Amino acid sequence: MKNKATLELADVKAIAAAAEAEALKNQWAVSIAIVDDGGHLLWLQRLDGAAPISAQIAPAKARTAALGRRESKVYEDMINGGRVSFLSAPGLEGLLEGGVPVLKDGQCLGAVGVSGVKSTEDAQIARAGIAALGL
Repeated sequence: MKNKATLELADVKAIAAAAEAEALKNQWAVSIAIVDDGGHLLWLQRLDGAAPISAQIAPAKARTAALGRRESKVYEDMINGGRVSFLSAPGLEGLLEGGVPVLKDGQCLGAVGVSGVKSTEDAQIARAGIAALGL
């Protein structure tokens, strides 16, 4: 039987705090979602001024990154590259940049999804959160 690391509440809080700090430093109003490796929501926060829809998009991006074990931007690029049939992939809704998996030793522990600013900035916030774990 294999052993696998998992995100604990302290990890989730560290990711959330670092992601929030990155967003506030840049004066970006966003929603931040953190999910486990099965895409189950562990954390959701909508910063002051963030659009209500961002609280729906951020968890979808995070789920997509966790279930696919890769950044959600990969799917956006595939679709933009002409593979539009991928829009029908079951269970994947957040097919936009801004979902970043949390990886340790090649294993996906979960993901962070951010929505509210440019997609590249969303991903920047997600990566800043994950960096707090020092993986």
